[in-house]
Amino acid sequence: MAEGIVLVLNAGSSSVKFRIAEESGTALYEGAISGIGSKPAFKLKDGAGKTIPLDLAPERMDEHQDALDLLLGIAAEFLPGRQILAAGHRVVHGGLDFAAPVIADAAVLDRLDAFVPLAPLHQPHNLAAIRALARLRPDLPQVACFDTAFHIGQDRIARLFGLPRALIDEGVFRYGFHGLSYQAIAARMPAVMGPGADGKVIVAHLGNGCSMCAMDGRRSVATTMGFTALDGLVMGTRSGAIDPGVVLYLLEQKGYTPARIADLLYRESGLLGVSGLSNDMRDLLASDAPAAAEAVALFVHRILREIGSLMMVLGGLDALVFTAGIGENAAPVRARVIEGLGFLGARLDGAANAAGGPRLTAPDSRIAAFVIPTDEEAVIVSETLRLLS
Repeated sequence: MAEGIVLVLNAGSSSVKFRIAEESGTALYEGAISGIGSKPAFKLKDGAGKTIPLDLAPERMDEHQDALDLLLGIAAEFLPGRQILAAGHRVVHGGLDFAAPVIADAAVLDRLDAFVPLAPLHQPHNLAAIRALARLRPDLPQVACFDTAFHIGQDRIARLFGLPRALIDEGVFRYGFHGLSYQAIAARMPAVMGPGADGKVIVAHLGNGCSMCAMDGRRSVATTMGFTALDGLVMGTRSGAIDPGVVLYLLEQKGYTPARIADLLYRESGLLGVSGLSNDMRDLLASDAPAAAEAVALFVHRILREIGSLMMVLGGLDALVFTAGIGENAAPVRARVIEGLGFLGARLDGAANAAGGPRLTAPDSRIAAFVIPTDEEAVIVSETLRLLS
């Protein structure tokens, strides 16, 4: 009997990233359907990373359901006779209600709608894809896997804001995100780091979205994102942490509407805003523009400040792990961060860093540093199958 397959879906506003995986978790195909609502494009790679040329996208694709219908057709064509066992979805926000993956039925989706204001760039599109696939395949089990769940075990004090208790009781406090990535890294750390994996470790997820997580015994102790995925580090287009008075100033003195402020903080700030050039770290590192250099310097500065904060919560620091697009590929950024920890005894191995690690520091470095690629999709496959079993 042919082995079943699992769909892994990460839906954005105009795209669906996907993986088609074996029950073992091995990727068979992965790619993205982009341009939903306009002219669509379809990218597909096999499990070895080889691009498969396709010209299947229609002239127009109006909604997620069209994209998912196309994807189901591709799965049937490329994997005939293979039964789709389930679909696992990345869902950014599960609030306090969901500490683990759940079957995404109508009642669950109604509860998850309440978190749309807390993750407006992601949550509505995550849920739209689940609903669209349910219309296409009402018989197919769907599982929601949450980016917030990894952090739920944190101490309550680490999650509080200094706000009136009535707001805290309504759920206004720190949730943390990128949990699927941190779960993937926590699982891989022992193989790369040995016994040091269970020490005091800070994992830096540095991509277009950025955060860091302090782990002790591979469990989340504190993280830089808070109530929304806007907090903490400078990101590709997001501001990261700013004085709340800036928002009041924009409202009262500049006449900004809440919608205009949301656009500013989520889509026009971060590396893009400071550089005035790009949200892509590769572009900024290649540029000789002073504003590009300033954006990179601010990016590193904020990482180092947050490391200091997370170290105090951990009570020390044994190791630093870099992951995600910038963390895995931008050697100059990693070098500047490690060199910034030189006063703590961190010593960069320049050749190892240029080669991409996995270990980035010299044997006598007091703080070890590593690159560990993340794989959120593999986590979603395993959690989906575990829940269904």
